[in-house]
Amino acid sequence: MELRHLRYFLALAEVLSFTRAAAAVHVTQSTLSHQISQLEDELGQLLFDRSERRVTMTAAGELFLPKAVMALAEIDSGIALMRTSTRTLSGRLAIGTTPTLNLGFVPHCISIFVRGHPSMSVLVDENTGDELIADMRADKLELVIAYKPFNLEGLLFEPLVTEEMVLVVGARHPLANRRRVRMVELHRRELVLPPRKFTTRQQLDEAFQAAGAEPSVGVECSSIAGILALVARTSFATIVSRSALPVQTDQLRAIALEGPSLVRTPGLIWAVERERSPAVASFASIARTVAKSPRLMSAIERGPGAGSA
Repeated sequence: MELRHLRYFLALAEVLSFTRAAAAVHVTQSTLSHQISQLEDELGQLLFDRSERRVTMTAAGELFLPKAVMALAEIDSGIALMRTSTRTLSGRLAIGTTPTLNLGFVPHCISIFVRGHPSMSVLVDENTGDELIADMRADKLELVIAYKPFNLEGLLFEPLVTEEMVLVVGARHPLANRRRVRMVELHRRELVLPPRKFTTRQQLDEAFQAAGAEPSVGVECSSIAGILALVARTSFATIVSRSALPVQTDQLRAIALEGPSLVRTPGLIWAVERERSPAVASFASIARTVAKSPRLMSAIERGPGAGSA
């Protein structure tokens, strides 16, 4: 198996069209088809179902896709890091992230990055996932760290961790002493949630619909800090990632959700056709290291000063 096999596979998986994928990787359609067949022969599995009208991924292809994304990301990162091993990085790195991830994870990664590359400046754009993706497609951002978007056209998503989402209430809320709450029990409950422009809100709306629950959303707020402050002072409840909560607080209670349980997967988002700069590769490598280290993630959740890289 060669690197070009993986790159061709990802290109075809992205657009599900031999014509468009071949154009994206600058080869003929027959060459692309031949290379995909070689990969399938080596794996002993069909990765795509082909018909005259459309191309679809097989179950084997779906299983292989995230592994191929991660493998290429690691290789590209290694190549970029080797290119920079003999010189100091300088210039500016423009990244985008969501409010929740910018509470601890992204700042922690930035602190490691700037210590290693003091001549670099970093621009951080905090926004909704959709806005960040739009800015990346407009070449305003080099890397986005966010939750998996619904539309991945022209993008690659590399998952980092899986986050549990929990119900959060004030200390005097009727549910404050519960260990678990079913989603259907939130029917007609007063909630404060992010606006619908956020991917998180879209996921929550789908979960409520699946559970047959219709909450009463009395307040919509874009700020995680603002949401938690409101929950601590009122009878409203909310649903956030567990990592968004301060570890020590007498005002808030986190309660596990079930029926269904909710998780989110933050990750690195790349533009398919854009070459990754050494700075992007270096930052991505740091993000992977932090995400895979229980010690570092625990330090981030405990707050500033609790630990270092």
